[in-house]
Amino acid sequence: MKILMVFDFDHTVVDDNSDTWVIRCLPSQTLPDSVKNSYRKGRWTEFMGRVMSYMGDQEVSPDRVRSVMETIPFTPGMTDVLTFISENKSSIDCIVISDSNTLFIDWILQAAGLQAAIDQIFTNPAKFNESGYMEVQSYHSHDCDRCPINLCKKKVLELYLSQQSDRGVGYKQIFYVGDGGNDLCPTSCLRGHDVVMPRKGYTLEKLLAKLEGQEGDASLKSGVIAWSSGTEILQELKTSMQS
Repeated sequence: MKILMVFDFDHTVVDDNSDTWVIRCLPSQTLPDSVKNSYRKGRWTEFMGRVMSYMGDQEVSPDRVRSVMETIPFTPGMTDVLTFISENKSSIDCIVISDSNTLFIDWILQAAGLQAAIDQIFTNPAKFNESGYMEVQSYHSHDCDRCPINLCKKKVLELYLSQQSDRGVGYKQIFYVGDGGNDLCPTSCLRGHDVVMPRKGYTLEKLLAKLEGQEGDASLKSGVIAWSSGTEILQELKTSMQS
């Protein structure tokens, strides 16, 4: 049986937020207050639609957006992890579940030559329209009250696992690697021998510590191993492959 690696993208695979990195495309590298102040909690994707619309108004070209996105730094050690995964596809499946968008993630992975590591990317669909404006849509709708309106990562992971199961694919172990508040929900569908890997010093680690401190809370069954670089993730992956 294979191992499944599940990655968040921003502040996990890459060492920044791709949605805010794109603002570097603007000559001033800053948004006007009218756009900045339009964000509403849980509606980030709608906000990003307004950001990209403003960029279109400023005549920022698709090529300019792409070239800036390709400069976002990877988190230390993460290219080694993804290279190792791409060299061991017979043993490892790997998916990304992210609140970024298809264009940003595809461009960043392609520029680094790492797209072969990833089997599927679940994120908000994006495209440039005929006028050269980038449009971002919500990934799906859901009824989970813990997650942003456009993406429940637990729903995505559960659906992926059940589709894989229908194909006769089961996993001996699942590693969920993330950093943010929206990475907590999917950890509740991990099993006892699976591992959630929160990035040290980030929101997910703090939320998991709270959960672990609540007696009788059975929503988290998996092990927890925090990480600060890809080296630690790679070590855990190699250990699992040898067991």
